[in-house]
Amino acid sequence: MSTDPDFTPARHLCYVSIRIETGGGTVRINLDYGRTGISVEVPDRHLTRVITLPPDPPVGDPASAVAEALVCPIGTRPLAEIARGRRDACIVISDRTRPVPYRVLLPPILETLARAGIARDDVLILVATGLHRPPTAQELHEMLGPDAVSAYRIESHVGRDLESHAHLGRSTRGTPIAIDRRYVEADLKILTGLIEPHLMAGYSGGRKAICPGLASIEMMRIEHGPEMLEGNIGNGILEGNPFHEDILDIAHRTGADFIVNCSVNRAKQLTAVFAGDLDAAFAAGVRRVAASTIQAIEAPVDVVVTSGGGFPLDATFYQSIKGMIGCLNVLHTGGTIVIATRISEGIGSAQFQRLLLETKTPSEFMERVFQPDFFTVDQWMMQHLCQVLRKARVILVSEGLPRETLGDLLVESAPTVEAGLAQAIERHGRRASIAVIPEGPYVLPTVQGELRSIACA
Repeated sequence: MSTDPDFTPARHLCYVSIRIETGGGTVRINLDYGRTGISVEVPDRHLTRVITLPPDPPVGDPASAVAEALVCPIGTRPLAEIARGRRDACIVISDRTRPVPYRVLLPPILETLARAGIARDDVLILVATGLHRPPTAQELHEMLGPDAVSAYRIESHVGRDLESHAHLGRSTRGTPIAIDRRYVEADLKILTGLIEPHLMAGYSGGRKAICPGLASIEMMRIEHGPEMLEGNIGNGILEGNPFHEDILDIAHRTGADFIVNCSVNRAKQLTAVFAGDLDAAFAAGVRRVAASTIQAIEAPVDVVVTSGGGFPLDATFYQSIKGMIGCLNVLHTGGTIVIATRISEGIGSAQFQRLLLETKTPSEFMERVFQPDFFTVDQWMMQHLCQVLRKARVILVSEGLPRETLGDLLVESAPTVEAGLAQAIERHGRRASIAVIPEGPYVLPTVQGELRSIACA
């Protein structure tokens, strides 16, 4: 099987580095936007800080780096030893909203299982969709490559199919555990994914592939319920985070024999591999990712210019809300967010669109969501949008939605970032301070290193 080590989603991207140019009273900065990026001009007299990730070069030989991680894992035996004698295997992968370089990550795992004696027909690649839509055949080819798609069985989790889940009792917090039966019943359980800041879990990766990745919709009523989202959750927060603690407990009860997590740089290239024990490998990955993503400034600002993170994260308005949340830590209460996000695939799910169209004000929605009989898929991202709007005014810049649709999103809009900035500066005055976050939610900006929950950011 070809590993195609040169492949990365960055083949489709033009913005592989931050470019800043000055002149004429403005600073020109590239933002991550769709597949191509977007260049914007910011008045230099207002610009306080460009908050960006430090340079993070890709590993020189990605395929060898993955193979070595499988042989010398963190906190457990090599994958080949663990796999030997197992009757079958389930490899859990992320859906297309995460830029995991699977064309590099997956082949060494599959080759290791084959050498350990597990036949191809006994290996299932299971897409941890959570409650997202399953990837299309074309998307699977782009994610995994034609070799994996043609040679292996690939199926997607369906959270709404309650009969397809195994019931494993309750977590310590009392959450009823119902996880995809195909994973639960597999003899060898392998989790894969990307470690990056996450608005609920603190960091993605590790335990998150099981829950919410393979969880039933009934579980998600609790895990993404309104009470949980008003707790101590937020980007970079693990200690005292009820969501992280519950899904970690659920992962332990469900079981994971081996994980293969990774980190990527701004060009979505592989920068490190963290393979091995569920807890130890994940912790090692978090330490490395936190060291680069947590960026501190001295004081909050009046205006933040940010992005939805570029493709694939900014394909929908639903996912673009992560870019708004990501900058709350460094924004004054009452400040303004100007966010550029491509939204090439529309608003999001039908349920999320309906919520937006039915909601007139954030306070109205918050009253509804706490009613005992109220529940709909994707209400959690609507709640996150309302949490953003408690603190900030949002001006959205996107070519992906018609002007009339933009008016239904509870946010304002502008034709360009520069026009949005002009509105923000007029509102905050001639001393308005501006910070720019080109990579959007992939950066974890703070004021003097303080991580704050979304509920009180």
